[in-house]
Amino acid sequence: MNKPAQKCRQTFFLFALLFGAVQSFAQKPVDTKLDKMPAALETDYALSALPPQLRAGATVYLLDPAKGYYIARKGSNGFITFVMRTAWEWAEFRNDVITAISYDAEGARTIFPIYQDVAAMRASGKFTALQARNIVIDRIKKGIYKAPARPGLSYMLAPVMRTYPAKPDQHEVMTMVMPHLMFYAPYLTNADIGNIPDGQADFPVLVHPEAMFLGERKAPYGYIIVPKGEKERAKIVADNKDLLKRLADYKSFMKI
Repeated sequence: MNKPAQKCRQTFFLFALLFGAVQSFAQKPVDTKLDKMPAALETDYALSALPPQLRAGATVYLLDPAKGYYIARKGSNGFITFVMRTAWEWAEFRNDVITAISYDAEGARTIFPIYQDVAAMRASGKFTALQARNIVIDRIKKGIYKAPARPGLSYMLAPVMRTYPAKPDQHEVMTMVMPHLMFYAPYLTNADIGNIPDGQADFPVLVHPEAMFLGERKAPYGYIIVPKGEKERAKIVADNKDLLKRLADYKSFMKI
């Protein structure tokens, strides 16, 4: 394993360890075909990624598993929000990855198109997960997908998420309570922000999943992760009690 890949994987492992309230489910999904999430639930869950003052003006994207993402509600404040169902970096199509993500206008312009294209590739049935990932990496190398051109952030304040925070080679999907902020940090490393060795110091910490394939200094989609504190996490969970019940009723693996 090369050095950037090893550092990236160590960072992801740390990312999992340092957040509280983690539940891990070892079983693999029986089927990789995505179902259509109920629109009202998907909308509410997507909006929970944003702070309350931004929700009314945000654009909401919903996922049609047969086609890809579509605009369900056009917003006015430049923020978008959606539910990610395919984590392209791991080259695996699963039906149990469900994570609410939002972006400001710059993230909507430069980062969200990757999620749109991957969702469309998966929906078409013409690509394997590995092919989809390789296409993304190739487009990054060719400059088709570009790094954010200015500072900005992604709010990920939802009360629960299920995705890959651990070592990619373990393919370990987890259900987590981990509301946090992600500040764009293209081409940055943990050494640059003084979080060394290998991102093992206290937060903030840098993650850039595409560094596994491009190398840390060539990774355009790095984020500096800043988690919410324990009291803030508890308040988010309490404020979203009804949403959490609806998510658990929809999919048992979303229960915390």
